[in-house]
Amino acid sequence: MPEGDTVWRAARDLNRALHGKELTRCDIRVPKFATVDFTGRTVRDVVARGKHLLIRVEEEWSIHSHLKMEGLWHVYPKGGKWRRPAFKARCILETETSTIVGFELGFLRIIPQAEEDDAVGYLGPDLLGPDWNAEEALRRLRAD
Repeated sequence: MPEGDTVWRAARDLNRALHGKELTRCDIRVPKFATVDFTGRTVRDVVARGKHLLIRVEEEWSIHSHLKMEGLWHVYPKGGKWRRPAFKARCILETETSTIVGFELGFLRIIPQAEEDDAVGYLGPDLLGPDWNAEEALRRLRAD
């Protein structure tokens, strides 16, 4: 089962591959979101929130995934051979140079970025996140 540090490293690697890049392919293999196509759009960033990953596409949408027990994201050079079978892929994103594949994701959904806090806000501040505020953490601890 992936732990928080694994998810944080996955976000870091995905961000390196996707940050500021235009998507040349978007294939979401979850029936509810199968018609969503971000081809031609730019990835703003990728962040971890607990065991959740948020791939932010421009200023409006997030691809929200959770690895659960089996899930993982791989980054390949474009055209590179995958280390897992294609039928286990739930999300395929490509840029000019990379193919990013989410395999066996516990769940995958598309949410407006404005709703990210509703999806993961209950986790509280991320100790490794850029929005970490020690004074706010101390305030919350004292209030409990």
